[in-house]
Amino acid sequence: MSGINPKWIYLLVLSLIWGSSFILIKKALLGLTPYQLGALRVIITGLFLFAMGYKTLKTIKSSDWKWLIISGILGSFIPAFFFAIAETQIDSTVVSVLNSLVPLNTILLGFTIFKITSTKRQILGVIIGFIGTTILILKGANLNPHQNYFYAIFVILSTLMYAANVNIIKKYLQHVKPLTIATGNFVVIFIPAFVILVSSDFFSLRTLENPNFKMAMIYITILAFFGTALAKILFNKLVHMSTPVFASSVTFIMPIVALLWGYMDGERFSVVQGAASIIILFGVYMSHKRIP
Repeated sequence: MSGINPKWIYLLVLSLIWGSSFILIKKALLGLTPYQLGALRVIITGLFLFAMGYKTLKTIKSSDWKWLIISGILGSFIPAFFFAIAETQIDSTVVSVLNSLVPLNTILLGFTIFKITSTKRQILGVIIGFIGTTILILKGANLNPHQNYFYAIFVILSTLMYAANVNIIKKYLQHVKPLTIATGNFVVIFIPAFVILVSSDFFSLRTLENPNFKMAMIYITILAFFGTALAKILFNKLVHMSTPVFASSVTFIMPIVALLWGYMDGERFSVVQGAASIIILFGVYMSHKRIP
């Protein structure tokens, strides 16, 4: 184990955590609306992070707050709602596959806006991975012809936000500790999330007496702690120790985990999707930048 590069361990752990988040969203939506789910995800995550990292807030420079605000909105706040909205119409496995657009968008935004270069090997890896995700999307659409794929736009927009966020962290917040970034992010978005929760009819009897409400709260709490709070810290650390493209390649492995959860929950899975998963894994390997 001593010969394994730590970045690969972080990548695997994050893939397992985030790959499981899609089924948790699906289950939580049985007792919550997308807006309640998104707001609770931010609020509960914020409470966890405040407990762990409130002392680190005093280390944040005034010049860093601008990027922490942008990072919080793009990397956590809006996607928390967009993914929940998407999963009201699309299977969790398909949403996880669409999320694999993040590395491609990371390269495009990194090159065009943030002036962060990528190697030919990384670009080739992203292309291979994208081919694998395309196969998964097409096969998923074939297996589920009645789903409303218009809602995929919510996932695609989220991938653009994630891509912008990872480039922001790498270029402007490299000197800030991962826990500090995550805590600062949620300081910014906690109050807006609470306002949305209050406005979402969450405290009404209709919501509280829903037979699926208690289990939904358990699912969203697990999602908030593991899928958001812990994962945010690990991801920020991964961005610091690697490249934006390598860090975002976690979204290539996540669909494999999500597909396994979906299969166990009754979602359909095919041999073609299994082959596409192997292609995705190869794309992740190719996107790893070798250290000279």
